Amino acid sequence: MHEPYWLQQDDLSFPDPELALKEPNGLLAIGGDLSLERLRVAYSLGIFPWYESGQPILWWSPNPRMVLFPDELHVSKSLKKLISKNIYKVSFNLNFPSVILACANQRSKNRNGTWITDEMQQAYINLHNAGWAHSVEVWDDKKLVGGLYGIAMGKTFFGESMFSKQDNASKIAFINLVKKLQNQNFKLIDCQVSNPHLARLGAREIKRESFLKHIKADLNLNSKTEFSAQEY
Repeated sequence: MHEPYWLQQDDLSFPDPELALKEPNGLLAIGGDLSLERLRVAYSLGIFPWYESGQPILWWSPNPRMVLFPDELHVSKSLKKLISKNIYKVSFNLNFPSVILACANQRSKNRNGTWITDEMQQAYINLHNAGWAHSVEVWDDKKLVGGLYGIAMGKTFFGESMFSKQDNASKIAFINLVKKLQNQNFKLIDCQVSNPHLARLGAREIKRESFLKHIKADLNLNSKTEFSAQEY
């Protein structure tokens, strides 16, 4: 079995994702940086960074890959009932920094550490400021109680993380995201690795090969999706 590839600072290229190690999350490469340009190249190849404080940057390409095809969204009767009560307000891109910070804090609390390090937060804020990364916020009155963030490229949305401070708040964020993406004719939402909560919403695993074919067909590195700051 080969070792993960070491990336060079002055070279934005990645090895073929199919060369990722045959272990649960598909470790592919180590090193490099979190520059906007490198992150865009990585996502275009179905690769994402995931590492903890004190580790070098680790790059992954899981097999299988968990995805949601927007038309396969499943909303339970109980969730539909909750949404119909209009308890929460949902917005897009109103407060990206607070969403990614809340995601980091939730994971730190649950795992005694988080992969959403300060360096990662700033990298994705840079992507957001450049128009590539987007957030969904769920509000109870003026309190931020749930949300998610990810990257939109071409007709694929690469989900990164979500958080919930009240029951079902992150699911409401996800459902509203999917509805928005449906309206914009998105073809795929990347959920990265198996997640039982997203499985209940219709997400499923597909082979890496199939995933890469989907994103290659739908990807346009120069195509930004309009996610203007707004209430839903």
